[in-house]
Amino acid sequence: MKSEKNIVFLGMMGSGKTSIGLLTSKKLNLEFFDIDKCIEKKIGMRISKIFKEKGEIYFRELEEKTSLDILKKKKIVIALGGGAFLNKKIRKEVLSNHYSFWLKLEDKTLIKRIINSSKRPLAINSTKDELTKIIKKRANFYSKALYKIDCNKLTKTEIVNKIMNIYEINKINN
Repeated sequence: MKSEKNIVFLGMMGSGKTSIGLLTSKKLNLEFFDIDKCIEKKIGMRISKIFKEKGEIYFRELEEKTSLDILKKKKIVIALGGGAFLNKKIRKEVLSNHYSFWLKLEDKTLIKRIINSSKRPLAINSTKDELTKIIKKRANFYSKALYKIDCNKLTKTEIVNKIMNIYEINKINN
């Protein structure tokens, strides 16, 4: 029996969820959804502008609804927003019904990628210490993922190959 479970990528902003998600979806010939891009398309506004004009609470409610709607689809690859997995409803759905992959990177690598990024609302005015605190807090949630991929020192191709191996083994066993 073929698996109906989706592949869901989670991790900090800057961890590569979108690029790894896209590559994985192409390899599996599955549709790819980036939750942040879906929200931007739906509202017609960049995430940073939504945060600025409507606030984080509004964004998180929209993120919950959008994520849960997309997670209902079958045989797709999804990149969750960096903070989405902190949401109890999203986390429960992902852990109960999908293959979840935490794309883990060293703090210093993440900070280098996200500090002062205007595309990332929580990083715009954050110091390295503040970002480190966010990374540590979120890691407690991300660690609940079914699979952890240590992306340090790996190329995108190597990361995708690891994911494919895990996915193929699970597909056979389900």
